[in-house]
Amino acid sequence: MKVSAECMHCLVKRQADNIKKYPDEEKKAEYLGKVLGIIANNAAEEPAPVLLSHIGRLHEEYFGKPFSFDELKKGYNAMMLEKENEIRGKIGEAQDPLALALRFAQIGNFIDFGAMDSVDDGKLMGFLEQAETLPLSEDTYAKFTENLKTAKKLVYMTDNCGEVVLDKLLLETIAGIALHVEKTIIVRGEPVLNDATMEDALQVGIEACGKVIPNGTNIAGTYIPWLSAEAKQAMEEADLLISKGQGNFESLHGCGLNIYYLFLCKCQWFMERFGLPQYSGVFINEFDL
Repeated sequence: MKVSAECMHCLVKRQADNIKKYPDEEKKAEYLGKVLGIIANNAAEEPAPVLLSHIGRLHEEYFGKPFSFDELKKGYNAMMLEKENEIRGKIGEAQDPLALALRFAQIGNFIDFGAMDSVDDGKLMGFLEQAETLPLSEDTYAKFTENLKTAKKLVYMTDNCGEVVLDKLLLETIAGIALHVEKTIIVRGEPVLNDATMEDALQVGIEACGKVIPNGTNIAGTYIPWLSAEAKQAMEEADLLISKGQGNFESLHGCGLNIYYLFLCKCQWFMERFGLPQYSGVFINEFDL
């Protein structure tokens, strides 16, 4: 998906904000000039998460390694693991467990330090308490349940730490409905922001729900040209895919696979693209966009 003007502005602004603490104005100006060059030279062909990967390497060259999210990720995984049994119980008691599991997984997408500067834990808990009231597209849900009846291979592309606990509960719910479906779970190949890697998958126990594989990249999305052969093959062979998060949408939209996108609108561009207020949920199929 081509990068919008709004995304370009956000990329540059975030970099300018990130380097404010450094004293060397000449160095900062040179760095931002090169950031603009990366965007100008690649935005027509590469999605925003890929541009951010290029920019990340440049940032390390100029200012050293970026902030480590390791401890923060462990903390959010632990936080959501404490809520796991409570939420599992609510899903099990629901009139439509699959619909509620989808809503909870969608709410988990709030734990995003890439799209937002910080995560309001109180707001997150409030969203979880109100999960039953979150709108879910009836047309997309009907199409998804029909696909699930005949699907043989499901690929689930995760997004953020903490969120993966709710992904696990959704995958458990799917397993209870569609025993015949072989499930592959894809995580990031290397650390990037607070996105889920194999370490996070093991911490929350999502490997109990299917085969977990890294995607071979360090971008905050799923960019097919850069995927490992294993991840690419899994996606190509799947007849049903679930993609979590804005970054995955940005890097996958237009690929032509039977993907169901599930995320919250957090950025201005997404709010405008879908005509929704901030933190509204999106559940939509690739072929309906």
